[in-house]
Amino acid sequence: MKPQHIAIVMDGNGRWAKQHGLPRLEGHRRGVEAVREAVKSARALDIPYLTLFSFSSENWTRPKSEILDLMGLMRRFIQSDLAQLHKANVRVRVIGERVGLDADIVALISESETVTQSNTGLTLVVAFNYGARTEIAGAARRIAERVEKGEIKAADVGPELFASALLTHDIPDPDLFIRTSGEQRLSNFLLWQLAYAELVFIDAYWPDFNRGHMEAAIAAFQSRDRRFGGLTQRSSA
Repeated sequence: MKPQHIAIVMDGNGRWAKQHGLPRLEGHRRGVEAVREAVKSARALDIPYLTLFSFSSENWTRPKSEILDLMGLMRRFIQSDLAQLHKANVRVRVIGERVGLDADIVALISESETVTQSNTGLTLVVAFNYGARTEIAGAARRIAERVEKGEIKAADVGPELFASALLTHDIPDPDLFIRTSGEQRLSNFLLWQLAYAELVFIDAYWPDFNRGHMEAAIAAFQSRDRRFGGLTQRSSA
């Protein structure tokens, strides 16, 4: 069985640039090309959901010049690719905090979601200005407010209700997580949603990511014995 939802931490743009004697911005530009390749590959492989971690809420600590470059790339990606994504029947979702972002970026994000909201092909989820702990804290706050208002009781709060308060409430949890560049950590990405995902770490830097890497990760996923805390026929034999 193929994964229904692949989530990717796109890591290694800066190290790719350093390896090639290029400025970091060029690494990020090549990373955008890899995003296009990943979307194309997911569509070709008939993957219903693809989530990409494009900008972490912790990334604001980077040098101001790099942040400006990343914001500029986000603007250009939406402006240049939205029409093509829409034509390809891709639905775009963006998760993360929008407070504090430049007004034009917020407008572009809203436009990308509105234009593609009725599309029925690949759902491309972009985690932008996103942090999982902030998301989880926000969900807990929203549930606490409902308890205060008497809409629900504290005893009603369980995993399903909590998940319904997350930014991904209408998106299935990822079953395959990929991280490039050889690093092996989640980095505050979809901590709740990745509870039972299969984790695959790839040594290649993100700008070099291609369909072959995605196919290899899917093959690794298909070779795993997924038990979800129980036993399968394979593991009990």
